[in-house]
Amino acid sequence: MSVTIGSIADAQAREGEELGVSNWIFVDQERIDRFAKSTDDFQWIHVDPERAKAELPIGSTIAHGFLLISLIPAAVDQFVVWKNLDRAINYGLNKVRFKNMVPSGSRVRIRSKLMSARKRAGALQAILEHTMEIEGETKAACVAETISMYFFSDD
Repeated sequence: MSVTIGSIADAQAREGEELGVSNWIFVDQERIDRFAKSTDDFQWIHVDPERAKAELPIGSTIAHGFLLISLIPAAVDQFVVWKNLDRAINYGLNKVRFKNMVPSGSRVRIRSKLMSARKRAGALQAILEHTMEIEGETKAACVAETISMYFFSDD
C-alpha cells in the first residue's frame, strides 16, 4: 500500500502518521564492499570477514552506519508516491542513533513516520523519523530523523 503526496497540504494532512514500511533490503558483503570502495572506509569490521568472525561478538562483518542511512530514500519511494514533484533536496539530519549492528547477510526494512510538514521557502519541509528494522531482531538497527525539501509544481 502506498501513500500519495502531491502538495504541501497533502503532507500536512498526514502529519504524525506512519507513511509505510518498505520491502526487505538484503545487506550482503558485496553491498558492504561496494560502499566501502565508494567511501574509502575499509575498516576491518566491515570488509574483513575472517577477522570479524574471530573478533566481533556476532562473528560477522557489519554494515557501515552511513550505508544504512543511504538506503532510506529509495526505501521510502517504495511506499510514498510523490505527485507534481519538481525536485527533492536532502536538507539534513536532526538525529541518528545506531542501536544494533547489521551483520552481513541480513535483511533490513524501513518504517517511516511523518513528524512534521511545514511550508518553507516555497517548498514542503518534511521531517521524517525512520526506524530500520532487522529481520528476526526485536531491537532496531537505527533510528534516523531526516529533513527533506520537496518542491511541487502546483504549490
